[in-house]
This record gives sequence, C-alpha cells and structure tokens, in this order.
Amino acid sequence: MEQANVKGIPYGVASFEQLRNENLYYVDKTMYLPLLENMSNYLFLIRPRRFGKSVFVSMMRDYYDIAKADRFDTLFDELWIKEHPTPLKNAFQMIYFDFSIVSARQGKLENSFNDYCCIVMDSFIKRYQQYYDANIIDKILASNDAAFKLKQVNDEAHAKGYPLYLIIDEYDNFTNVILSEGGKEMFRNLTHASGFYREYFKLFKAMFSRVFLIGVSPVTLDDLSSGYNIDWNISQAPEFNHMLGFSESDVRTMFRYYQENGRLRADADIEAMMAEMKPWYNNYCFAQECLEDDRLYNCDMVYYYLRHQVLYARPPREMVDKNIRTDYQKLKMLADIDRGNQRENRMSVIEEIAATGSILMNLQTSFPADRITDDNNFRSLLYYYGLLTMKRTVGRRIEMAIPNNCVKEQYWGFMRDYFDRSARIDMNALQDEMDLMAFDGEWQPFIERIAKAYKENSSVRDSILGEHNLQGFFKAYLALNSLYLVEPEIELNYGFSDFLLLPDKARYPEVAHSYIMELKYVKPTAADAEIQEKSSEADAQLKKYSEDKIVKRLCTGTKLHLLKVIFRGADMAVCAETERG
Repeated sequence: MEQANVKGIPYGVASFEQLRNENLYYVDKTMYLPLLENMSNYLFLIRPRRFGKSVFVSMMRDYYDIAKADRFDTLFDELWIKEHPTPLKNAFQMIYFDFSIVSARQGKLENSFNDYCCIVMDSFIKRYQQYYDANIIDKILASNDAAFKLKQVNDEAHAKGYPLYLIIDEYDNFTNVILSEGGKEMFRNLTHASGFYREYFKLFKAMFSRVFLIGVSPVTLDDLSSGYNIDWNISQAPEFNHMLGFSESDVRTMFRYYQENGRLRADADIEAMMAEMKPWYNNYCFAQECLEDDRLYNCDMVYYYLRHQVLYARPPREMVDKNIRTDYQKLKMLADIDRGNQRENRMSVIEEIAATGSILMNLQTSFPADRITDDNNFRSLLYYYGLLTMKRTVGRRIEMAIPNNCVKEQYWGFMRDYFDRSARIDMNALQDEMDLMAFDGEWQPFIERIAKAYKENSSVRDSILGEHNLQGFFKAYLALNSLYLVEPEIELNYGFSDFLLLPDKARYPEVAHSYIMELKYVKPTAADAEIQEKSSEADAQLKKYSEDKIVKRLCTGTKLHLLKVIFRGADMAVCAETERG
C-alpha cells in the first residue's frame, strides 16, 4: 500500500465521521449495535475516561441518523454492520448532548445549561427542517428557553410520527464538578424537587423512542431515577465487556497493519511492544463473568505509544501520556468532597489501595449524592473512574485492584502530594540519590532520605504508623525513579517480594544495578529480639527471591542488591544489604 493511503493514527479524535473521512484507523465496534438494540429502548453505560466512549456514540449517531442515510455505504464501508444492517438503520432524528461542554461554575450553571441546550435544539431543527412546518421552526428558533424548544419538537414529532433518538455523552460530567466544588447540598438542589436538571429528565422520559446515556459514574442516575426510569444499566453486562477499550487482538492487529504498510520498521518486534505496553495500559475488566477473559487496554494510551513508535521508531520516554496525568485530579476530588470527619476514612482507603494494590468491596451500581462518601460508595467510585478494576470474586464481594502502572502513578503522585503536606522531601537531592543508586550502587542515601521523611510525617500524623502506610510511603517515592520499573508484591520463587526494582534497559541501558527490597515493620514497643527475628526472616526471603528465574532473566547485566529495611514504629532500625550466599 502506498504511504499516502496508509490509515492515520486517530490520537485525540472523537468523531467517527472524521475518522472515516480522513482515512484514520478504526477498531470496528459496529457488531455491538444489534446487541444494544435487542436489550432495551433505554440504556445506560458507565466506562472510565479515554476508553473510546465519544467515538462509539459518534458512530451510533451516524448509523441511526436519517439525515445520513445517503452516506451509509461510505461511512460504514468494510465494517461489520455494512453487511449486517439492522431494521433501525438511519431510522431516527437524532438529538445529541455532550454535557462536558456545559460550564459548571457556581451561580451560572442553569443559564449555561440552558444556553447549550438551546444551541443543540437550534441545530436540530435546522438539520431536520424539511420535516417540520415553517411556523414551528420559526417559533423554536425565536425562543431562548431550551425546555420550550424540546417540548415543541416533542409535540410536532409525535404528531407527525417521527421517532426521536437521544444520546447524552458525559451525562454526569458537570454534576461531578458541582459535587467537588459546590458540595452535596448544591448537588441535591440540582437533582431533587424542582431542580432544573431533574425537570429535563422528565421531558426525556416521554419524548424519545430510544435513549442512550453514557458517562463515568452512576451518581446522578440515582438522584434522577424517580423522574426517569432506566430499564437497563448495561455497565456490568458481560456481552458489553469488550464494547469499549481494545482487546489484545485489536492491538496486535493494529500494530501489524502499520508494520505491513511500512509505518513501523520492518524489524520491529511487535510481541516485545505488546509486552512493554501491557503492564502500563492493560488489565481492565467490567463484568464479573469475564474475569477469566482477555483484559482490555486503554484506547488513548495505545494510540499514544503507537504514535511514538511510528514517528520516532522507539517507545515514548514517558510511558504515561501527560494528558492522562490530569485524571489524577479525580482522585483528589473524591478525597476532598465535603471535607469533614469522613475524609480521613477515605484517605485510609486510598492509602490501603496504594500500599497493597487492591481492596474488597460490594460494587454499588447507583447511589444518591448525599451518600457518596459512604465507604462502599466511595470505593465503587474509584472503580468507575478507572482507578480500580475487577480482579476476582471473594464470596459475595469483589476484589478490586489497581489496573496497571499508569494508574499506579496516579495513586503514588496523589500520595506524595498528601505526604508533602506534613513533611516535604527535597526532590532535587532525591533525584541525585536515585542516580547514585542506579549507576554506582550507592543505595543508602536514597533509603535514608525516605526514612527521614517517613519519620517527619509520622510525627505530624500518628495514623501513618503501620505496615500498610509504611509500604505506601516507600512506594510513592520509589515510583519516582524512572530509571527502574518498580514492581511491588511480585511473585518470586513461591513468595511475594515487597519491591523489585528492574532496570528499564530499553530506555536506560547504562543502569548498572538492580534491587530486591524487603520492608518490615514492628510496633514502636517491639524488643530487639523481634527486630532480629524480622531481620533473619528478611535474609531468608531475599535469598529465595534472588534465585527466581524471572529475577535472573530481567536483572542480567546488572549487579543485584538484596536490601532489608526494618522499621520500629517511625524509626528505621535496620538498613543493610544481605549477602546472596
């Protein structure tokens, strides 16, 4: 294929029509349209950000829009649905709202919401003007009241027998902003009693033949449920687990396409690329019935990685796209909602997850805003925001885990900011000590600086003491060392090491030292004999881990150091290197 005809990489593109018109790569998801049609007329789906939600609903709009019937063959050429069209193809007048556009500033929300909806309705009536009488069009365009416009369209469409399809993208976006900035009381006023958002949903209930809502959390849904009955929440339905995001097969097919068409170098090792990406972008699951199935990749991050390989014939220097780092603000928002007595409980949950990598919960499928800070609701929101994913079932509960390194960085960045409120670490000095650790094998200054900061934090926050908090503290700062891939709790030789620091040879081949670290904690009142017992236990574990074949393979070409670090309360009692023997 000529280079000019090779499909472009659709990084940051949310429009299906743009993808097709500009010959950009598209992972076919059209086979899910018949499944959606057969579920219910009213559907609701939650997925984390950057999973292809906007592209999917854009594709739905183009498929069902009666105004695009003459473009069906062009838009859907070579896609699954082209050969398997449904009876509802190009059968609707479409109304599409993207509520992420609505300004959520306090005091201006209702006006902003009305103005945006007016723009959408004016665009609608102009788009379908051939179906409506001139006096109705003039009446709609002359009004500044979005609710009035909706009612006029509703009356006319029903009178003339026109089916209407409503799609709302990011239906919960501005309500989440309100929740973080205005608090629960402002949110309740919006969605309860005569709140204008609730009133709009009453209109939607009677107006549309079919409705598809998509967002990142179920908070708003419960508050609006009495005004709008949702028949089906398909967020955890197994048949839609792979509808958004990319499978292993999707990614491998995409990379092979670019290699076969000369955009990736001929000798590029696609399997090595897959192995490099997987711990960073993969591991999402959205249905308990699919826990044993292939896990899903974050779409945007795959495109980000591929773009670097195509443009520069190498992986990105930073595996986490800077645009996704802002998602960590969601974690801060969840922790800071209505700062009060429950905030420390939420921080304890976040610290436990950061330290252990997982947490048990009963997943809540909806809940009102005034219960958002309840323990299970808060844990569930972490899942919905993509900060946790399904790992396994444990009785009636689900163990949720941090999905990948990309999300781990968000937790650890959040924890560093949280710790810095109590005692700040000199980051320039820490970076220098990371270099000494990687290139010269001088690891003591780095460990001692973290230990000193831990003690200073514990003097301010008594709650920091404990094994989980100690592990979380070390993880937060070890993760800053981009010269290494920091793998906590990895299984080695039938045990689980606390930290394995693997040199990132692909980017930094000059790294000469690798590390396994065992981190132990005893209570402040522990006797010296207990310290000695922990020290001997650490020696045995480190020697066992060092013989694991994974360690031998991944640490080849470096000097492997076995470190034991033992804390008595907030004080570091042992900091030593174990001989491999």
